Amino acid sequence: MRNTFLISFFMFVATLKMAGQTSSIQGTVYDAMSNKPLPFVNVIIHNSQIGTTTDTLGGFTFNNLSGDFIQIQLSSIGYDPLLSEVISLSKVHIISISLSMRPANQSLTEITVNASRFANKPESPLGLQRIGIDLIERSAGANRDISKVFQSLPGVGSVKSFRNDLIVRGGGPSENKFYVEGVEIPTLNHFSTQGASGGPVGIINVDFVREADFYTGAFPVSRGNALSSVFDLRLIDANKDKASYKASIGASDIAFSANAPLSKKTGLTASIRRSYLQFLFKQLQLPFLPTYNDFQFKTKTRINQKNELTLIGLGAYDQFQLNTSAPETEESKYILSYLPVNNQWNYALGGVYKHFFSESVVTTILSRNHLNNEAYKYQDNIELPQNLIYKYNSQEIENKFRSEIQSQMGLWSLNAGIGFEQANYTNDSYNKLFENDQIIEKTKNSDLSFYKWATFANVSRKFGDDKLQLSAGVRMDANSYSSQMSNLLDQLSPRISASWSFAKNWFFNTSAAKYYQLPAYTTLGYQVNNSYVNKNNGIKYISANHYLAGIEYRPSNNLKISVEGFMKDYNNYSLSLTDSVSLASKGGDFGVFGDEEVIPTSSGKTSGLEFLIRYQNTKNNLILAYTLFQSQFTNWNNQHIASSWDSKHLVSLTFNRNFKNNWNLGGRWRYVGGLPYTPADINKSSLKEAWDINGREYLNYNAFNSLRLGAFHQLDIRVDKSYYFKKWSLAIYIDIQNLYNSKSDEATKYFPETNELGNLVIVNPTAPASEQRYNLNELKTTSGTVLPTIGIIVEF
Repeated sequence: MRNTFLISFFMFVATLKMAGQTSSIQGTVYDAMSNKPLPFVNVIIHNSQIGTTTDTLGGFTFNNLSGDFIQIQLSSIGYDPLLSEVISLSKVHIISISLSMRPANQSLTEITVNASRFANKPESPLGLQRIGIDLIERSAGANRDISKVFQSLPGVGSVKSFRNDLIVRGGGPSENKFYVEGVEIPTLNHFSTQGASGGPVGIINVDFVREADFYTGAFPVSRGNALSSVFDLRLIDANKDKASYKASIGASDIAFSANAPLSKKTGLTASIRRSYLQFLFKQLQLPFLPTYNDFQFKTKTRINQKNELTLIGLGAYDQFQLNTSAPETEESKYILSYLPVNNQWNYALGGVYKHFFSESVVTTILSRNHLNNEAYKYQDNIELPQNLIYKYNSQEIENKFRSEIQSQMGLWSLNAGIGFEQANYTNDSYNKLFENDQIIEKTKNSDLSFYKWATFANVSRKFGDDKLQLSAGVRMDANSYSSQMSNLLDQLSPRISASWSFAKNWFFNTSAAKYYQLPAYTTLGYQVNNSYVNKNNGIKYISANHYLAGIEYRPSNNLKISVEGFMKDYNNYSLSLTDSVSLASKGGDFGVFGDEEVIPTSSGKTSGLEFLIRYQNTKNNLILAYTLFQSQFTNWNNQHIASSWDSKHLVSLTFNRNFKNNWNLGGRWRYVGGLPYTPADINKSSLKEAWDINGREYLNYNAFNSLRLGAFHQLDIRVDKSYYFKKWSLAIYIDIQNLYNSKSDEATKYFPETNELGNLVIVNPTAPASEQRYNLNELKTTSGTVLPTIGIIVEF
């Protein structure tokens, strides 16, 4: 019935009459180093005959544009040609953009007009994918969630269909870093796993996204503390003429955003969102009720030609409650028996100040981010003091400063800078555990504060009519947490990259680098008896050596075919003393990651091949990616064991196609090889005292990841239709996830047998309390279901 309603509704709106309207765009072209407006630049709407030239103030205007997305191509003597990111047009207001051209690193006597759609940087000639707003906005199965869009890229795996963990080239979900306009943000998702990157819903509102760079290797030298990926997001600038507004209803939330000029020099973009999942889940009688809220804003002030200030802010407030009135199915009882109540909020605020010289620009960033995480659990969900099993209250606060210079010195490009951070971590928690065949109670009262500092530099140069690009850099990090990590030279991170155009349209790219990442604050701040245990255990920076090489073929500016090989060698990874498992295999579930005693003795290796075909223009988008890899880390006995992310095979086919009359069709098919998993420890799990505390089965870590699930695959389809009226526009989409209702197996779960009253049955009630047991029944579950949703976006 729900599917029939959705289809009927979509057919109804297809009959609406709309006014024929076109779009306008106005922009200014600047010198990327001096910020001076550039006159007499050739400006062309890519793949069209529409063109103009900038005026004496660097400005240009296009009117009567059709379609939803365009790209602008720039060319001028003495500058590298530029093909802009994909620009989303509006029929309601005039789009305002600023474009910057880099001075060419050699003397040009004629205009070069060719520019590729695909990102290529001397520092990062491979391991970099650029995602435009056209794919982000209309990616099937993503529901405008940028975290899910990444799952279409090569090397990016997934753990569970309802989570956004970034599993990149076999690395764990704690190995990624995120930036918005150069400001580091602590998490990309609501209900985030503290210490890692995952969560079920993205925190970014894509209404103001300009484009995203996603690095899976060859990271920029200014972006530290990452081992697997770096995410760098840029947002649009505000309107210059008048305010516009947008309201949307998506798969799980409603949103409102504003885009307005505040003065001649300052513009504002801002949005708020609130979920309605809690109402939907309650009607569906699910055992948990999540609610999330978020905000996002950006102001940009062009103080004068030499100075520019951008302010960034985003944050979230998430609540997670249990629905104890849900029907008592075995699966719902299982979930309610272990799932805690969770409340979480976080924010990130930052200021980005740029000062332009004649051939360089200095960027200074001040920011603060704050995460507050609270959770509790009572046995049988009866909130009495004697039933308390778990209570957790933790905060992470970072105050950051970074200053860097980018300079063009003839044939050389330079990027250098320094960074400084002050970090605070607190943990006030109580936990009742079953360890060593007995119930124990642990309390923590951590209050950790320390400093971090870094310095970095990178130089690049092109040779032989730009056929060869070389780049070399170094980064050093240190902190005041312990003497093992206080010397910059101990965390020396060299890197080198090269790109060689050995034939027309053919490139050989390679990179080698060493990266360092500080363990999670939860691990650094783990405290027992007023002592930081892991500090005494000699915890240190985790390191990873990256070796990358690949061949790339670009037969046209719209098509790229590539093969990349990668290998990552890890050292000093934290090894749990509780279960002898490397923390590299943890962090892909809800809760807290790294809050345990460890030693820095685990090592690992991930390696593989990525095959990519990518075709892109303003009407079509195609990504075909296949990754073959393995991921292994050592255990207590120094044996290499398959990590929890070792799915072996990743396949993704993503496409979007624009049709006449403002229709768009998108699809995505994904295949993920079977993931390893650990069987349950039935003997321990069946003990009454053990089960009552944990509420779920315990795992047999002596057989860690010895079993493997079957592969999972699914098809997502999305259809968009846009309508344009005199002063407003309407966009409607229907998104169907898992169209053919594919099911994937999950690890076998267990739940105690219950009597007719719903009480757990003790099989030996006369035995001493420490020996009493439940009779555990297998609970086999699957994930995956057809999920159709409708989205409505109104702009006015």
